[in-house]
Amino acid sequence: MENQFGHGFVTSITLIAMHFALPPQQAWPGAGDHVEGLVLPEKFRGTEVEELTTLLRKKVIWHQPGTMDKEDAREVRFTLGRLVVAIDKELGISDAGFGEFR
Repeated sequence: MENQFGHGFVTSITLIAMHFALPPQQAWPGAGDHVEGLVLPEKFRGTEVEELTTLLRKKVIWHQPGTMDKEDAREVRFTLGRLVVAIDKELGISDAGFGEFR
């Protein structure tokens, strides 16, 4: 059965990132739905990617709406950035990074 909120690893990360591209008050509604479909590939078990995926899940699911929306959204965006760089490094791009202009 297809998950109506997305299912996969990169797919779910992308959907979560789309939420947090919005202003903080608009980012939170529905973001947790995409965490449910977030599947860690076996390749990344025991790596920093797994640690950051777990951290991302916690930050999104444990957020209390209306409380520290802006600060928590900033932390989620920071975690997403760390996660995608860690994925690139695990895939063999040793010098992966965002650069100085974001």
